[in-house]
Amino acid sequence: MRWRRSALVPLLAALAMLAAARPVAADQKDPRLVPLFEQLRAADSPDVARPLAGRIWSIWMEAGNPTADRLLATGVAAMDIGQYGVALRYFDRLVTVAPDFAEGWNKRATLLYMLRRYADSVQDIMRVLALEPRHFGALSGLALCDEELGKKAEALLALRRTAAIYPSMPGLKQRIDSLQKSVEGEPI
Repeated sequence: MRWRRSALVPLLAALAMLAAARPVAADQKDPRLVPLFEQLRAADSPDVARPLAGRIWSIWMEAGNPTADRLLATGVAAMDIGQYGVALRYFDRLVTVAPDFAEGWNKRATLLYMLRRYADSVQDIMRVLALEPRHFGALSGLALCDEELGKKAEALLALRRTAAIYPSMPGLKQRIDSLQKSVEGEPI
């Protein structure tokens, strides 16, 4: 009996190590995001910020659910080759399977924008922001939708919210300046 217990200890230790090594569900709640967002906010140039934003995106893209990950990948692949109807079916299924996965809603919002369904895109963006208020991609997309819907003041607000999170986003300052002139007029 004693030999069996001593043989179980290494086995249990190995199983515990395997469990700890399993990929953790990565999404908008992933603890790795906190320092990345702090670094992104402090980045003083697009060249410094771009890889940080890329790491954030890669975490956001991991649902941690094999079905959701597969639906996301297939939907993105379909969208990339212009198969928008197919992509929409995959993204519709994705937000049903994983309703708390912000990037699923964001990908569908992006597709809806591409389909010129701006009001529908805004609805999905609101869901993204409810799940992940720091989602600079969704905020930037919200500004695009608001501009298309003739809501320039709202678009400017969305861009300012984006700048509070990702101030070195390429082209952001120019977009803000342009909208600011349009909404508030020329500075005195």
